[in-house]
Amino acid sequence: MSTFRAIVFASVISGFVVGLLVTVVQQFGTVPLILKAEVFEKAAGAHHHDALAQPVAAGHDHAAHDHGDHDHGAGDHDHGGAWEPRDGFERNAYTAAANVLTAIGFALLLAGFFAVRSGATGTSVSWHEGLLWGLAGFAVFTIAPGLGLPPELPGVPSAPLLSRQIWWLAAVLATAGGLALIVFRRTVPAAISGVILLTLPHLIGAPDLANVETNVPSSLLHQFVTAVTVTSLVFWTLLGGLTSAVFARFDQRA
Repeated sequence: MSTFRAIVFASVISGFVVGLLVTVVQQFGTVPLILKAEVFEKAAGAHHHDALAQPVAAGHDHAAHDHGDHDHGAGDHDHGGAWEPRDGFERNAYTAAANVLTAIGFALLLAGFFAVRSGATGTSVSWHEGLLWGLAGFAVFTIAPGLGLPPELPGVPSAPLLSRQIWWLAAVLATAGGLALIVFRRTVPAAISGVILLTLPHLIGAPDLANVETNVPSSLLHQFVTAVTVTSLVFWTLLGGLTSAVFARFDQRA
């Protein structure tokens, strides 16, 4: 029971701190790029709306379709009626809450591994080892799936969501299994099997669209991929090191 408390307390504390820190990092990295992409997305939507309206205006009376009868107020409904938080404090608050919850979830996973590891070795996991576990998480959850499905900005078409989720999960599981075979088994057959697992999802290939048409500049897409990767690296290194240090402190007290 004491180990369980150490896992929970370490995860909540580390996840809360790392989630807030990453939210600050995002305000200078990914958020400005997303806002720029949304400008292009809205411009493309307005252009598409005008293109649809021109044939109607050419053959029908505009009085039969008065746009003044419809409410297009911001904040009530947008993108087909889908709700979204208002820009500013509300949007940032939801982003921070999502980051904190995500960090706590991954910290629980890391702390569980730390508990198993310390129980097997009889020694606490150092922050150096926790940092390595964090880098492993970065490789599993960011690098491997990102090679096939890079981060996407608003306004960029993508393959169907279900197929992307299936491939992403397969890439994560294969990468985690491959690294585990290479690091923990340390035999030639295990290393070969691990390499096969690491490369298998990419040999199959991620789902993609044949033709992608977007008015979002390619330079903005490249900047976004770089910003997301750097932010994820900060997230995982902080989470691995901090979770291991806090868990070791609670575990020693227990």
